[in-house]
Amino acid sequence: MGNDADAVKEVEPAPAKASLWEDFVDIFYAPSSVFARRSDGKFGLPLLLLIVIGVVLFFLTKNAMQPIMDAEFARQTAAAMRKNPSIDAERLAAGRGIFETLQPVFFAVFLTLGVFGTGLVLWLVGKLFDAKEAVAAAIMVATYSEVPRLVQVLVNAAQALFMSPEKLNAINSVGLNLARFMDPDRASPVMIALASRVDLFTIWVTVLLAIGIHVVGKIPKQQAAIVAAITWVVGSLPGVLGALRAG
Repeated sequence: MGNDADAVKEVEPAPAKASLWEDFVDIFYAPSSVFARRSDGKFGLPLLLLIVIGVVLFFLTKNAMQPIMDAEFARQTAAAMRKNPSIDAERLAAGRGIFETLQPVFFAVFLTLGVFGTGLVLWLVGKLFDAKEAVAAAIMVATYSEVPRLVQVLVNAAQALFMSPEKLNAINSVGLNLARFMDPDRASPVMIALASRVDLFTIWVTVLLAIGIHVVGKIPKQQAAIVAAITWVVGSLPGVLGALRAG
Protein backbone atom coordinates (compact mmCIF):
# COMPACT_ATOMS: atom_id res chain seq x y z
CA MET A 1 0.00 0.00 0.00
CA GLY A 2 1.55 3.38 -1.03
CA ASN A 3 2.05 6.38 1.20
CA ASP A 4 0.40 9.82 0.90
CA ALA A 5 3.24 11.21 -1.26
CA ASP A 6 2.66 8.48 -3.84
CA ALA A 7 -1.04 9.31 -3.86
CA VAL A 8 -0.31 12.98 -4.49
CA LYS A 9 1.97 12.10 -7.41
CA GLU A 10 -0.80 10.01 -8.94
CA VAL A 11 -3.36 12.82 -8.57
CA GLU A 12 -1.07 15.68 -9.69
CA PRO A 13 0.89 14.71 -12.81
CA ALA A 14 4.19 16.46 -13.45
CA PRO A 15 4.07 19.50 -15.77
CA ALA A 16 4.62 18.65 -19.42
CA LYS A 17 8.06 19.34 -20.85
CA ALA A 18 8.46 22.03 -23.47
CA SER A 19 11.19 23.88 -25.33
CA LEU A 20 12.20 27.48 -24.61
CA TRP A 21 10.48 28.59 -27.82
CA GLU A 22 7.25 27.00 -26.62
CA ASP A 23 7.66 28.79 -23.29
CA PHE A 24 8.00 32.12 -25.08
CA VAL A 25 4.77 31.43 -26.97
CA ASP A 26 2.83 29.86 -24.12
CA ILE A 27 3.56 32.77 -21.78
CA PHE A 28 1.05 34.80 -23.79
CA TYR A 29 -1.91 32.46 -23.33
CA ALA A 30 -0.96 29.80 -20.74
CA PRO A 31 1.43 31.50 -18.30
CA SER A 32 0.52 29.22 -15.39
CA SER A 33 1.74 26.21 -17.35
CA VAL A 34 5.05 27.91 -18.13
CA PHE A 35 5.68 28.85 -14.50
CA ALA A 36 4.70 25.36 -13.30
CA ARG A 37 7.08 23.52 -15.59
CA ARG A 38 9.93 25.97 -14.93
CA SER A 39 9.47 26.09 -11.15
CA ASP A 40 12.97 24.63 -10.69
CA GLY A 41 14.20 28.19 -11.20
CA LYS A 42 16.62 27.63 -14.08
CA PHE A 43 16.48 31.10 -15.61
CA GLY A 44 19.85 31.31 -17.42
CA LEU A 45 18.86 30.18 -20.92
CA PRO A 46 15.46 31.96 -20.91
CA LEU A 47 17.16 35.19 -19.87
CA LEU A 48 19.83 34.80 -22.55
CA LEU A 49 17.17 34.18 -25.20
CA LEU A 50 15.20 37.20 -23.98
CA ILE A 51 18.28 39.40 -24.25
CA VAL A 52 19.27 38.11 -27.70
CA ILE A 53 15.78 38.61 -29.14
CA GLY A 54 15.57 42.02 -27.50
CA VAL A 55 18.89 43.19 -28.97
CA VAL A 56 17.91 41.91 -32.44
CA LEU A 57 14.59 43.77 -32.26
CA PHE A 58 16.45 46.86 -31.04
CA PHE A 59 18.60 46.84 -34.19
CA LEU A 60 15.62 46.19 -36.46
CA THR A 61 13.59 49.07 -35.01
CA LYS A 62 16.39 51.56 -34.43
CA ASN A 63 15.72 53.67 -37.53
CA ALA A 64 12.01 53.93 -36.73
CA MET A 65 12.77 55.12 -33.20
CA GLN A 66 15.55 57.54 -34.22
CA PRO A 67 13.33 60.69 -34.24
CA ILE A 68 12.41 59.99 -30.63
CA MET A 69 16.05 59.52 -29.66
CA ASP A 70 16.90 62.80 -31.41
CA ALA A 71 14.15 64.64 -29.53
CA GLU A 72 15.20 63.20 -26.19
CA PHE A 73 18.85 64.14 -26.80
CA ALA A 74 17.88 67.70 -27.77
CA ARG A 75 15.78 68.05 -24.60
CA GLN A 76 18.51 66.68 -22.33
CA THR A 77 21.15 68.86 -24.01
CA ALA A 78 19.03 71.98 -23.50
CA ALA A 79 18.46 71.09 -19.85
CA ALA A 80 22.17 70.49 -19.29
CA MET A 81 23.11 73.82 -20.88
CA ARG A 82 20.53 75.66 -18.77
CA LYS A 83 22.15 74.25 -15.63
CA ASN A 84 25.67 74.84 -16.88
CA PRO A 85 25.89 77.43 -19.72
CA SER A 86 29.63 76.86 -20.05
CA ILE A 87 29.20 73.20 -20.98
CA ASP A 88 30.85 72.17 -24.24
CA ALA A 89 28.22 71.31 -26.87
CA GLU A 90 30.81 69.44 -28.93
CA ARG A 91 31.63 67.25 -25.95
CA LEU A 92 27.94 66.47 -25.53
CA ALA A 93 27.72 65.53 -29.19
CA ALA A 94 30.76 63.28 -28.86
CA GLY A 95 29.23 61.67 -25.80
CA ARG A 96 26.07 61.02 -27.79
CA GLY A 97 28.08 59.27 -30.49
CA ILE A 98 29.66 56.96 -27.92
CA PHE A 99 26.27 56.29 -26.33
CA GLU A 100 24.67 55.41 -29.66
CA THR A 101 27.52 53.03 -30.47
CA LEU A 102 27.10 51.26 -27.15
CA GLN A 103 23.29 51.37 -27.11
CA PRO A 104 22.86 47.62 -27.69
CA VAL A 105 25.20 46.91 -24.78
CA PHE A 106 23.30 49.31 -22.53
CA PHE A 107 20.02 47.75 -23.65
CA ALA A 108 21.22 44.26 -22.72
CA VAL A 109 22.71 45.40 -19.40
CA PHE A 110 19.63 47.34 -18.30
CA LEU A 111 17.33 44.50 -19.33
CA THR A 112 19.41 42.05 -17.30
CA LEU A 113 19.55 44.33 -14.27
CA GLY A 114 15.81 44.92 -14.55
CA VAL A 115 15.07 41.19 -14.52
CA PHE A 116 17.37 40.54 -11.55
CA GLY A 117 16.05 43.55 -9.66
CA THR A 118 12.43 42.58 -10.24
CA GLY A 119 13.14 38.99 -9.26
CA LEU A 120 14.85 39.99 -6.02
CA VAL A 121 12.05 42.38 -5.06
CA LEU A 122 9.45 39.73 -5.92
CA TRP A 123 11.28 37.21 -3.72
CA LEU A 124 11.68 39.60 -0.79
CA VAL A 125 8.07 40.82 -0.87
CA GLY A 126 6.84 37.27 -1.39
CA LYS A 127 8.52 36.24 1.86
CA LEU A 128 6.20 38.64 3.71
CA PHE A 129 3.34 36.43 2.52
CA ASP A 130 5.12 33.10 3.16
CA ALA A 131 5.80 32.44 -0.52
CA LYS A 132 7.78 29.23 -0.98
CA GLU A 133 9.85 30.14 -4.03
CA ALA A 134 13.64 30.39 -4.00
CA VAL A 135 15.51 33.43 -5.33
CA ALA A 136 16.28 31.64 -8.60
CA ALA A 137 12.60 30.79 -9.08
CA ALA A 138 11.62 34.42 -8.51
CA ILE A 139 14.16 35.54 -11.14
CA MET A 140 12.73 32.90 -13.50
CA VAL A 141 9.26 34.41 -12.96
CA ALA A 142 10.67 37.88 -13.65
CA THR A 143 12.39 36.64 -16.82
CA TYR A 144 9.30 35.15 -18.41
CA SER A 145 7.16 38.07 -17.23
CA GLU A 146 9.34 40.40 -19.33
CA VAL A 147 8.61 38.55 -22.59
CA PRO A 148 5.71 40.92 -23.49
CA ARG A 149 8.30 43.70 -23.62
CA LEU A 150 9.46 42.18 -26.92
CA VAL A 151 6.00 42.87 -28.32
CA GLN A 152 6.20 46.37 -26.86
CA VAL A 153 9.35 47.09 -28.89
CA LEU A 154 7.52 46.15 -32.09
CA VAL A 155 4.35 48.07 -31.17
CA ASN A 156 6.35 51.20 -30.37
CA ALA A 157 8.29 50.99 -33.62
CA ALA A 158 5.14 50.41 -35.66
CA GLN A 159 3.60 53.55 -34.19
CA ALA A 160 6.74 55.56 -34.86
CA LEU A 161 6.67 54.55 -38.53
CA PHE A 162 3.15 55.88 -39.05
CA MET A 163 3.18 58.95 -36.78
CA SER A 164 4.24 62.38 -38.02
CA PRO A 165 7.81 63.28 -36.93
CA GLU A 166 6.72 66.35 -34.96
CA LYS A 167 4.66 64.14 -32.65
CA LEU A 168 7.63 61.92 -31.87
CA ASN A 169 8.97 64.34 -29.26
CA ALA A 170 9.52 61.97 -26.31
CA ILE A 171 9.93 58.31 -25.49
CA ASN A 172 6.36 58.27 -24.19
CA SER A 173 5.06 59.51 -27.56
CA VAL A 174 4.61 55.86 -28.55
CA GLY A 175 3.94 54.53 -25.06
CA LEU A 176 0.56 53.02 -24.26
CA ASN A 177 0.49 54.89 -20.98
CA LEU A 178 -0.84 58.05 -19.32
CA ALA A 179 2.41 59.94 -19.89
CA ARG A 180 1.68 59.86 -23.62
CA PHE A 181 -0.85 62.65 -23.07
CA MET A 182 1.52 64.89 -21.10
CA ASP A 183 3.73 67.63 -22.54
CA PRO A 184 7.34 66.51 -21.90
CA ASP A 185 8.54 70.13 -21.91
CA ARG A 186 6.00 71.45 -19.39
CA ALA A 187 4.81 68.62 -17.19
CA SER A 188 6.60 67.68 -13.99
CA PRO A 189 9.27 65.01 -14.63
CA VAL A 190 8.09 63.18 -11.52
CA MET A 191 4.50 63.11 -12.75
CA ILE A 192 5.69 61.87 -16.14
CA ALA A 193 7.71 59.11 -14.45
CA LEU A 194 4.67 58.01 -12.44
CA ALA A 195 2.28 58.28 -15.38
CA SER A 196 4.60 56.20 -17.56
CA ARG A 197 4.17 53.31 -15.10
CA VAL A 198 0.42 53.26 -15.77
CA ASP A 199 1.23 51.46 -18.98
CA LEU A 200 -0.47 48.58 -20.79
CA PHE A 201 2.69 46.48 -21.06
CA THR A 202 3.85 47.26 -17.52
CA ILE A 203 0.46 46.16 -16.21
CA TRP A 204 0.74 43.01 -18.35
CA VAL A 205 4.14 42.25 -16.84
CA THR A 206 2.74 42.86 -13.34
CA VAL A 207 -0.14 40.44 -13.94
CA LEU A 208 2.36 37.79 -15.06
CA LEU A 209 4.39 38.40 -11.90
CA ALA A 210 1.25 37.78 -9.85
CA ILE A 211 0.51 34.56 -11.71
CA GLY A 212 4.10 33.41 -11.33
CA ILE A 213 4.33 34.04 -7.58
CA HIS A 214 0.96 32.33 -7.14
CA VAL A 215 2.07 29.21 -9.03
CA VAL A 216 5.69 28.97 -7.88
CA GLY A 217 5.36 30.55 -4.44
CA LYS A 218 2.16 28.63 -3.67
CA ILE A 219 0.31 31.56 -2.15
CA PRO A 220 -3.35 32.55 -2.69
CA LYS A 221 -4.19 34.66 -5.74
CA GLN A 222 -5.16 37.68 -3.66
CA GLN A 223 -1.85 37.69 -1.83
CA ALA A 224 0.00 37.14 -5.11
CA ALA A 225 -1.74 40.20 -6.55
CA ILE A 226 -0.62 42.28 -3.55
CA VAL A 227 2.98 41.04 -3.94
CA ALA A 228 2.95 42.00 -7.63
CA ALA A 229 1.42 45.41 -6.87
CA ILE A 230 4.11 46.17 -4.29
CA THR A 231 6.74 45.07 -6.82
CA TRP A 232 5.19 47.51 -9.30
CA VAL A 233 5.45 50.33 -6.75
CA VAL A 234 9.10 49.52 -5.98
CA GLY A 235 9.78 49.37 -9.73
CA SER A 236 8.54 52.96 -10.00
CA LEU A 237 11.17 54.31 -7.61
CA PRO A 238 14.19 54.43 -9.97
CA GLY A 239 12.28 56.53 -12.50
CA VAL A 240 10.91 58.86 -9.83
CA LEU A 241 14.31 59.30 -8.16
CA GLY A 242 15.91 59.95 -11.55
CA ALA A 243 13.24 62.60 -12.29
CA LEU A 244 13.89 64.25 -8.93
CA ARG A 245 17.62 64.44 -9.61
CA ALA A 246 17.01 65.80 -13.11
CA GLY A 247 14.66 68.43 -11.72
